[in-house]
Amino acid sequence: MHFHKVTHILGLLLICLSAFMLLPVPFSLYYGESDAPAFLISAAISFVVGLIAYKATRLDGDLRPKEGFAIVTFAWLTLSFFGSLPFVLSGAIPSETDAFFETISGFTTTGASILTDIEHLPHGILFWRSLTHWIGGMGIIVLSLVILPFLGIGGMQLFKAEIPGPVADKLAPRITETAKILWGVYMLFTVVETFLLMLGGLSFFDAICHTFGTMATGGYSTRNASVGAYHSLYLDSVITFFMLLAGTNFALHYRFLKGDFRAYIRNHEFLFFIGLIGVVTLFLCFDTFFVYDRDPVATLQKTLFQVASILTTTGYATADYEQWSPSSEFALLVLMMVGGCAGSTSGGIKIMRIHLLAKFVLSELRRHLHPQAVIPVRMNGVPVPKEVVTNVLGYFIFFILLFLLGVLAMSLLGLDMLSAFGAVAATLGNVGPGLGSVGPTDNYAHLPAAGKWLLSFFMLLGRLEIFTVIVLFSPDAWRK
Repeated sequence: MHFHKVTHILGLLLICLSAFMLLPVPFSLYYGESDAPAFLISAAISFVVGLIAYKATRLDGDLRPKEGFAIVTFAWLTLSFFGSLPFVLSGAIPSETDAFFETISGFTTTGASILTDIEHLPHGILFWRSLTHWIGGMGIIVLSLVILPFLGIGGMQLFKAEIPGPVADKLAPRITETAKILWGVYMLFTVVETFLLMLGGLSFFDAICHTFGTMATGGYSTRNASVGAYHSLYLDSVITFFMLLAGTNFALHYRFLKGDFRAYIRNHEFLFFIGLIGVVTLFLCFDTFFVYDRDPVATLQKTLFQVASILTTTGYATADYEQWSPSSEFALLVLMMVGGCAGSTSGGIKIMRIHLLAKFVLSELRRHLHPQAVIPVRMNGVPVPKEVVTNVLGYFIFFILLFLLGVLAMSLLGLDMLSAFGAVAATLGNVGPGLGSVGPTDNYAHLPAAGKWLLSFFMLLGRLEIFTVIVLFSPDAWRK
């Protein structure tokens, strides 16, 4: 492991973070609140530490995969630590444990919160909280490749480690160009959604904060009751639409915008994604019909929004789904772990992996009936390499094993079984609100410190897709 390369790039990322920390200051000044000094001090600390790390090291030669994994993992931890400084210095979240939990939840686009009264926080703090979503949504590593093109040396190692999903879909020959394309689409959707939310009556501040949470599939809101506080069919519809866009592979959006209007319908993962939303929504509509006084419009509105929010791992809420039947809660629990499409900003196992697993099981059944037949697993009509299928199987096993170990650990820390299942599924799947005592109308403030640190680690595992972090526990990652 070449530590000087890792430290060099972490220094650059801290310098970038210090610049982002200045963005909430205008909101603090505009609303006449006292949190501006906290951002200025935090930005100064991050800049100085980053500059020292950058100047004291150098980037010579290509990055190897092990350095790519280390940079991505330590970037999330380092940025979450320094990103928590505004919360602590402003007094909004005095506890470093709670501040780190809130920050890593933002950067990993999880949206799990320890805050009990969001609406009384300063606007600068609320903007920073939502901004961590937006930064983490497409990935601070990809962003750095756009701003700092010279990091294109060995940049593919960073890209593969960061981009969600079993494969990294290069849209252009150079990784820097790919990063620019992804962020271009991301920013376009951000601008459009902000404009549409403002047409629905939201202020610019509320509109952009909710857009950050939507496009990053994060779910931080400026209201205690989340999106449900607005009671607006128009706002629910706009946010639902953009949650679905954010949960779809961004490569498809780019191809559609370039004129390939059949890009979506040719993609099996996207069709599976939409089909799953339709099936689960219909099931929940029948299951919750009487909850909303037999009003079909209200029932469809609440269930579709919640299914889209949970499956894309956004975590916004317009209904207290803990009041629904156990079968509906179980369906949502499963969706928390499934997640959105590969190449999206969603968390979870990913639709592509679920789709490949289903195809693999079917191919094995056919192979038992026809032992001599060659039956490859195909995706979009193309045979999937055996190593990709093996990777998917390994990931699924790791995910379930970690989920069970997490439930056991949280139950040992005093959570009831429903809350333990919900907390682990919501953090490992990067959803945010779970079930039981961490449901949509509750938060994570009551958890013991050990539980918050454990769930913070699970958020990191979920956001970086397990293997990126787990490989660093292997001695081979550090051995010469």
